[in-house]
Amino acid sequence: MSLPEDQRQALGEELYHALRDCKTLAPLTERCEGIEIDDAYHISQAMLKCRLDATNEKVVGKKIGVTSAAVQDMLGVYQPDFGFLTSAMHIENKTSVTIKDNLIQPRAEAEIAFLLKADLQGPGVTEQDVLDATECIIPCFEIVDSRIDDWKIKIQDTVADNASCGVYVLGEERVNPNDVDLPNLSVTVFKNGKEISSGKGSAVQGNPLTAVAWLANTLGEFGIPFKSGEVILSGSLVPLEPVVAGDKMHMECEGLGSATITFA
Repeated sequence: MSLPEDQRQALGEELYHALRDCKTLAPLTERCEGIEIDDAYHISQAMLKCRLDATNEKVVGKKIGVTSAAVQDMLGVYQPDFGFLTSAMHIENKTSVTIKDNLIQPRAEAEIAFLLKADLQGPGVTEQDVLDATECIIPCFEIVDSRIDDWKIKIQDTVADNASCGVYVLGEERVNPNDVDLPNLSVTVFKNGKEISSGKGSAVQGNPLTAVAWLANTLGEFGIPFKSGEVILSGSLVPLEPVVAGDKMHMECEGLGSATITFA
């Protein structure tokens, strides 16, 4: 049973206020009997509209999350989520973000970002279509964050909460995706100078291209295209790592480069 439109709107506004005030809410799946992924998408759109109306931000990309077994097992969510990136989410490489002013319960994940040079519109987008539409790939840290109490999320909660988007950092290197074996691309993650995890591109649905194609086709069902110039985040290659003020995260991606972010 789908939720009525006024309830979807109210929940979107509630999530935006939680984002703005750096507070958490009880899980929507515990409060809204019968909530479906379609409801969650429309709730996320209401949340996003509140954000764009209240700020000077604009949509600059999209993201897929919960793509790897490590992340799915950690969160107890066993299908991908999807959301939107805004201009204010982008943090410059090798700089810092203040948690208390911007985040609630952040976790860092290492990803491969795709910068598009052409539009894509699902359904029917293939891995080759993604490759042809990609200008370059970029090493990336996404700092996910949840407006849901203690990350007690189901797929409807995280989709409604804009795929638990927080902020993201792009490395400085730009690499032609045709020059890289994406499934075998290796990443190593360091926290405060100590290696904590490693992974390969194959952790993301077997190939990051597959994940990006899935996202294009999923958003295409809602009439949402990928646009030239957008950044697409393809999902974490490693387990999520909780961070607090004082932590420094660094990733090295073989053949692709690095990214670094510090938390204040």
